[in-house]
Amino acid sequence: MGENDLKSNEISTTRFKVGSISFASLSILFLICLLVQVFFAGLAIFVNPVNWTKHTGFIHLFEFIPVLMFIIAFVGKLPRWAIGHSAALFSVIFVMYFTANITPVLPWAAALHPVIAFVLFWMSVKTLPRVWKMTFNNKQSEEIIRE
Repeated sequence: MGENDLKSNEISTTRFKVGSISFASLSILFLICLLVQVFFAGLAIFVNPVNWTKHTGFIHLFEFIPVLMFIIAFVGKLPRWAIGHSAALFSVIFVMYFTANITPVLPWAAALHPVIAFVLFWMSVKTLPRVWKMTFNNKQSEEIIRE
């Protein structure tokens, strides 16, 4: 193995480590934001409808986290599932916007809004162990890196 190969391998390993740590951090942050978002919806329903502004405004603070995750996964050369997962999260957020804003035309679609929120939450929770293993497993198994 030549000196250039060693440098290239070292850069690739560093890129993967930084990318996976960043991806894991954003995954956890996204999940926390989802919980806060549901809390704001609960405040609006059970405490005071004025709190809907918190619910509708807070999404703008975290809606692009999956886009950042996608970019980090791509640049960090993370596994394909990480790229796909972040793209899927962003797609589901788009569907959430659709269900929230289509109420005048399709009221039943608005009823799907909380159901889709559960799907978004489930997607985030389900992937965390995989993200954790990818990030903090000292022996990066070939199956995780190549997926």
